[in-house]
Amino acid sequence: MITFLKGTLEDALPTKVVIEVNGVGYELLIPLSSFEKLPGLGKAVVLKTQLVVREDSQTLYGFATEDERDMFKMIQSVSGIGPRLALNVLSGMAVDSFKLAIGSGDVKRLSSINGIGKKTAERMVLELKDKVDHLHGDLPTALGQVPGDLDKSISDTVAALEALGSKSAEAQKAAQAAKAMLGDQASVEELVRAALKGGK
Repeated sequence: MITFLKGTLEDALPTKVVIEVNGVGYELLIPLSSFEKLPGLGKAVVLKTQLVVREDSQTLYGFATEDERDMFKMIQSVSGIGPRLALNVLSGMAVDSFKLAIGSGDVKRLSSINGIGKKTAERMVLELKDKVDHLHGDLPTALGQVPGDLDKSISDTVAALEALGSKSAEAQKAAQAAKAMLGDQASVEELVRAALKGGK
């Protein structure tokens, strides 16, 4: 079992990265919460990993923290939720916010995540309420923001929204609206979450 990868960050998109380890490039699917914590391209990086094997595929998922990986595993214990939907949940809500939503039974907040309907949210609360306390400590509520090209933050937001199921034109419009609402200092993660809420 591959439990982590330590290497050089060769490519990074809001939903996936490529890490070079001893001459081999590994593609990992990641949540937005991990994307925000990545170093620059060409820099050393360590990601926690989870390998999901299916009959027709092997997919490696990557996470910046142990908390994110634990939450990813835990969400999949809910009947009807697979790895892709679990990744959507991580992209739509921080670990501490998720724990709070589950603990307080906030179905409305959970169902605002792309791909999670009211019934699924209710099932998540029912099946996970006793498990959230076993996650590690809370993550910081504010992620460090690195100044960058504003156009890149928009394009990264659009790419993430498209990966989460939005059509290109809708994603572009939602990304621009989120940027106008939150301002130039907003991170890609904040922009995507605002855009997803705006579409509800």
